[in-house]
Amino acid sequence: MDPLWEVVGKTKEEKTNNITSVLKAIPIFSDLSPKELREVEKIIYHRHYKEGEFIFRQGHPGLGMYIIADGSVRIVDESGESGKNVIAILAKGDFFGDLALLDESPRTASVVACEASEILGFFRPDFIDLLHRKPRIGTKILFQLARIIGERLKKTNQLLIEERKKRS
Repeated sequence: MDPLWEVVGKTKEEKTNNITSVLKAIPIFSDLSPKELREVEKIIYHRHYKEGEFIFRQGHPGLGMYIIADGSVRIVDESGESGKNVIAILAKGDFFGDLALLDESPRTASVVACEASEILGFFRPDFIDLLHRKPRIGTKILFQLARIIGERLKKTNQLLIEERKKRS
């Protein structure tokens, strides 16, 4: 395992218990049984970020999704003329970058640690491999991912409709 993605100072059992509790709360994994969750745990990567450290940069290829096990992050649009515009602040239990599980398009925003943070990574190549090895688990994850993306699209459409009404 890449040392950058390993939690230092924790036993394997402590890591697994922490990962299990975090994963259970993430909607993408909510339909998985405890046995299926253990399969996902095997391909989850750990990393600690310092305050101000980038998790990823806008424009870089999407490699996978991230889950905040501890700490908080800022999602930032760096494309504006005025510099960095904060889009959202996410905290423990939140996840981001999930669209990259389906699409390797460039990231549309940057993500920066607001404080020392423990982040779990679930990467596209591992997910694709899981789909081939354990299609039932992969399919459950895909359906939940589609549901979440669909909900976000509905909310975005509603915001667009409301904005158009304001302009009329």
